[in-house]
Amino acid sequence: MEYCPTSLLWLGLLLPALLVFVLSRQKRTNLPPQPPAWPVIGNILDLGTMPHQNLHSFRAEHGPVTWLKLGSVNTMVIQSARAAAELFKGHDLTFADRKCPHAFTALGYDQGSLAVGRYGGYWRVLRRLCSAELLMNKRVNEMAHLRQKCVDSMIMHIEEEMAVKQATTEQGIDLSQFLFLLAFNVVGNMVLSRDLLDPKSKDGPEFFDAMNRFMEWAGKPNVADFMPVLKWWDPQGIKASMAKDMGRAMKIAEGFVKERLEERKTGEIRATNDFLDAVLDYEGDGKEGHHKISSQNVNIIVLEMFLAGSETTSSTIEWAMAELLRHPESMKKAKDEIDEVVGLNRKLEENDTEKMPFLQAVVKETLRLHPPLPLLLPRNALKDTNFMGFDIPKDAQVFVNAWGIGRDPDAWEDPLAFKPERFLGSKIDYKGQNFELIPFGSGRRMCVGLSLAHRVLHLGLATLLHHFDWELGSGLTPATLDMSERVGITLRKLHPLKVIPKKHGV
Repeated sequence: MEYCPTSLLWLGLLLPALLVFVLSRQKRTNLPPQPPAWPVIGNILDLGTMPHQNLHSFRAEHGPVTWLKLGSVNTMVIQSARAAAELFKGHDLTFADRKCPHAFTALGYDQGSLAVGRYGGYWRVLRRLCSAELLMNKRVNEMAHLRQKCVDSMIMHIEEEMAVKQATTEQGIDLSQFLFLLAFNVVGNMVLSRDLLDPKSKDGPEFFDAMNRFMEWAGKPNVADFMPVLKWWDPQGIKASMAKDMGRAMKIAEGFVKERLEERKTGEIRATNDFLDAVLDYEGDGKEGHHKISSQNVNIIVLEMFLAGSETTSSTIEWAMAELLRHPESMKKAKDEIDEVVGLNRKLEENDTEKMPFLQAVVKETLRLHPPLPLLLPRNALKDTNFMGFDIPKDAQVFVNAWGIGRDPDAWEDPLAFKPERFLGSKIDYKGQNFELIPFGSGRRMCVGLSLAHRVLHLGLATLLHHFDWELGSGLTPATLDMSERVGITLRKLHPLKVIPKKHGV
């Protein structure tokens, strides 16, 4: 046989590669159960258009921890309250990193972000700052009058819209629009001390439009997230489109920041410092090389507050109203409780909702069935780890199916039914310690705005129920109301809720 040095060279190169492949396969044989996967694309097609629903359907066959290959991305899916408790209590630090969607790398957004930023020194600095400003009860209480002002403004806009509709004999309003304006203005007052959506606002409508587009791109499925090799190409143009609309929003945010800096140069004293003041005042603690926050990252933080704070609360109140309209007996209980606490002759105030256990139960039941982020935000394994007996490799992505956990038959009786009564007398809450109810997550990466969201949800919903009596528009009945979902950056109703409000007590 003729001697061939080239063949030997290839054999010498291939044998070690084959050995590494075999050893890695042996090492990772103890992965969680996985549905059958296609070559190259893996389980991408299993996600479908409703990933949270499709993943939940795997639980019966594959158990509470499911393994997927999404293109080249290893992914673990947490599907039960028990598995979530193990993740957040036993392995929170190991999975404290984020797997950042490709769209959010546009304009370096991920480098300044709390929500999708990598776990590390800067993230810890930002978390401490935001926690101090958004989670401290004293700070949240001080802003009650601003939330009240925004809710009053929403009621006024609904009344104006109904007057126009009656004049044109058109029935019903799109409630989701008014709820989004409420949430957007709450964030505007908290961050910038201003209403961004009123007749006097010049930049507000453009900022609102840019943020809406920003949210659209953020919610689009992106093949580059599953095939990192395609990131440079951006085959769907999602990152490029995100950069364009994010750039518009960033420019307006930069204008807000510059305006505040000019104010501060004049020595003008503000009655109350807002979130932007707190970010601009932050000097750092000198640790881990972090001092003042860069001007670029200040703009990103401002954007993030609007992105995180407006879509989640508005969609939850819309789902709550839809469920109450589908269940008239629950609607009556909630309205009777509000009338008993407030009466008909005075305006409902935020602290009134603390005396409304049924209203609080309605909010919890809504968040159980309709969590704003059904798979939360994907986490990332910082190192190889053993989780519930499975070997999870470093850089594995982790989805926590909060939507599926809210339907966990081991945790909930009659899990598909809307029954607020299940929470009466129960200590279960959504503050991260009860793992059967985690719409805001848990642990280090839990939603930093939980305390604010809690106030807006209860005040907004209670005020709508106290001020108006509600009927379904467009000839709908409780039995025919479509509760189909639309997945974007949050879980919204596919068909916005059309309703007819009538002045309560008239």
